[in-house]
Amino acid sequence: MILENSQQRIMEKPALNNSLMVLVLSTENMLRAWQQVKSNKGSPGIDGITVERFLKSVGSKWPKIKHALIQGYYVPKPVKRVEIPKKSGGTRMLGIPTVLDRVIQQAIAQVLTQVFDPGFSEASFGYRPRRSAHGAIKRVHGYVKSGYKWSVDMDLSKFFDTVDHDILMHLVSRKVRDKTVLRLIGRYLRAGSIDRTGKFNPSHIGTPQGGPLSSLLSNILLHELDRELERRNLSFARYADDFVILTKSQEEGETVMKEITVFLDRRLHLKVNETKSKVVPIQECKFLGFTFRAKKISWTKEAFEEFCTEVKKLTGRSWGVSMAHRLEQLRFYVGGWMNYFGISQFYSPIQGMDDWVRRRIRMCYWKQWRYIRTRVQKLLKLGVPERFALMAGSSGKSYWRSSKTYAINAGMSNAWLEKQGVPNVKALWCKAQGYS
Repeated sequence: MILENSQQRIMEKPALNNSLMVLVLSTENMLRAWQQVKSNKGSPGIDGITVERFLKSVGSKWPKIKHALIQGYYVPKPVKRVEIPKKSGGTRMLGIPTVLDRVIQQAIAQVLTQVFDPGFSEASFGYRPRRSAHGAIKRVHGYVKSGYKWSVDMDLSKFFDTVDHDILMHLVSRKVRDKTVLRLIGRYLRAGSIDRTGKFNPSHIGTPQGGPLSSLLSNILLHELDRELERRNLSFARYADDFVILTKSQEEGETVMKEITVFLDRRLHLKVNETKSKVVPIQECKFLGFTFRAKKISWTKEAFEEFCTEVKKLTGRSWGVSMAHRLEQLRFYVGGWMNYFGISQFYSPIQGMDDWVRRRIRMCYWKQWRYIRTRVQKLLKLGVPERFALMAGSSGKSYWRSSKTYAINAGMSNAWLEKQGVPNVKALWCKAQGYS
């Protein structure tokens, strides 16, 4: 209750508050921050301390750390730089803070969210409480249904690596007057990084992806973009640094893209990737893995190709794992994919996806059974007539061709596969659509 009352006071008069650090370091807030970091798990930072070892390693040191934070002389450790592959090719740089710095950043983010989030745009959906990518997609879909036919797809070039510290800190200081908090945020921005060779790299610009604070800071900066788009009465949706603007004509779209490019460059010192930014008909718009066809939401071709590629990996004949492990991983992936992409309003591909996934699993079982005697015995046990079981078991057809034969489909029926744990794509799609 004390925490809630304090947060309410901050929301009412954030610019006048000079004791945010007290709230950040309150027992309730720090415990909530630790629970969030613990649930996220993640890799250790440069000190090698894991989430599992954190309490034992830092517990006795916390009073000194807290004192340093209150007095304003705490110095964060550099982040560990890690490269991860991007779906579109190339790599993305992540900055992994130590677990201690993740907890402190999370505590700061929890308090500052109370300060800044109420003022954020209704068109902003990324990294905000009770908001998601689906909300952004549905907002764009609403514009499409109301007659918007063109999309301004704008791509910010290396956004997190190019954030201007001075501009960002100026925007933060509009609502945060606690100099200790501001100083600490500045130190996090300038903490630098350690690459895989052990070399220290200073950070004069950018906010590294990987820390709990970077998402909120990016929203604070890009809120200025939202305000400019709203000032121009433009229809748009933004999820973190991904955003689209909807217009009713190509000419309007071209004008908007030029003017917003200038605004981003001059006011926020952000560069637009001109090769990836374009004005396209709405059916060619690609936003957060979705597009819009016949005024309906649909996953993109690239998203579906990624699904097929991953399912092929999980159902590869030569993957030497148990069937139980294979099916567990398959359920996890397909369930997660459909939970996100299942808002697609096109039913037509669903049955084909179900048939394909089941056929690939039948192929895996057929390979696993391997020997003629085993195959025949398994099919007979599944109720396949002896004649068909013998024909299938002694067949020289490939695994893939065999998986379509009568005996294998009759024995490994859809109902039998579902009992083994094969995901039901149609059921997952219906659940995502909100059908019973």
